Amino acid sequence: MKDELYHDRILELARDAATEGRLESPSASATINNPLCGDRVTIDITVEGGTLTEVRHKVRGCALCRASAAVIGATALGAAPDALREIAVDATAMIKDGGDPPHPDWQALDAFRPVTSHKSRHDCVLLPFQALVEALDNI
Repeated sequence: MKDELYHDRILELARDAATEGRLESPSASATINNPLCGDRVTIDITVEGGTLTEVRHKVRGCALCRASAAVIGATALGAAPDALREIAVDATAMIKDGGDPPHPDWQALDAFRPVTSHKSRHDCVLLPFQALVEALDNI
C-alpha cells in the first residue's frame, strides 16, 4: 500500500510546496484537524476583487496531506471563491468515488487516484480542501 499511495509524484508534490508558510495579513484563515491521524492543516488566503490573490498553507501531516495542500497552493490563485468551493466538492467526489480531476487546471489531482481505493486515506487528501472552504467561508 505504501508504494501505491506514496508514489514519486505524491512525494514530489509534497516536497515542492512553494506556498508553504503563513501570510502576514490574510483576508481569512482556517485550521482543520483530523483527530484520527493527527494531521493538521492551516490555510491562509487573500481575496481581492473577487479572486484569490494569495494562498499559503502550513501542514503537520503525511505526504498525502502536504501534497494536496501544495496542489491547492499551485492551482487556486486567480480563482473566484465560488469556483474554489465547487472544485472542493468535485475533488471530494473524485477521491471518494473515483473519476477524473474536477477541472483541466487541476490535473495534478490525478496523482491522488490510488487513494480512492483506500478509504482511510481520503481525509488526508481532503483536509486541505476543507480548510480552504472554511477559510473562504470566513471572508
